[in-house]
Amino acid sequence: MDDVNIVPAKRPRRPPPRSAYHHGNLRQALIEAGLAHLERNDADTLSLRDLARRTGVSANAVYRHFEDKAALQAALAAEGFRRLLAEQKAAAEAHRSPRVTLLEAGRAYLRFARSQPALYRLMFGHYGATHRQGELGEAAVASFGELGRQVGAAFDLADTDPRVAPSTVYVWALVHGLSALWIDGQFEDMAADPAALVESVVQLAVAVAPPMVTTSSRKNAKRGR
Repeated sequence: MDDVNIVPAKRPRRPPPRSAYHHGNLRQALIEAGLAHLERNDADTLSLRDLARRTGVSANAVYRHFEDKAALQAALAAEGFRRLLAEQKAAAEAHRSPRVTLLEAGRAYLRFARSQPALYRLMFGHYGATHRQGELGEAAVASFGELGRQVGAAFDLADTDPRVAPSTVYVWALVHGLSALWIDGQFEDMAADPAALVESVVQLAVAVAPPMVTTSSRKNAKRGR
């Protein structure tokens, strides 16, 4: 028998190994990875390449969802507002009394800031104030709108009452200021129990109507309205 040179058949090329990413929504997975990063680090240290490594995908895959770091930060801030809104609504659904609802909303706001200071600063910092558009703008407006509804209900103001907006800003500024001061450690030397100090201020804010509500009510009473 003649020798026959048998050439092995060419094997089909195997597809490249799949990445460690097995989720159906890469964009959301990247957001979750970014939020996890913010639990331990400031927003300035975010890196798209680092998130790609964490989720097990290529950098190009990340750039298909976020063109740059600013786009990622906007998405994270928007998610922060959505989560804050969820906590505000949960506070509203848990109580029937409008004043208690507003008190619980204030507490939820403080807990959110204390538990996620880096995300909180990203939401309300210079970046958040200058990029309020798209999903970030919608999420921020929705969060403020829910607070406005709670403030209006707590102080017996109709939705169309012009005092709702300034009253909401009044309450928001107070709770926001408390949150910012607290996470920066400004109350550590002022009280043995900073948490108790903050709680007393929040209760005072809810117990006392905003000045514009009290003043307007007195004027209306004098006019016989």
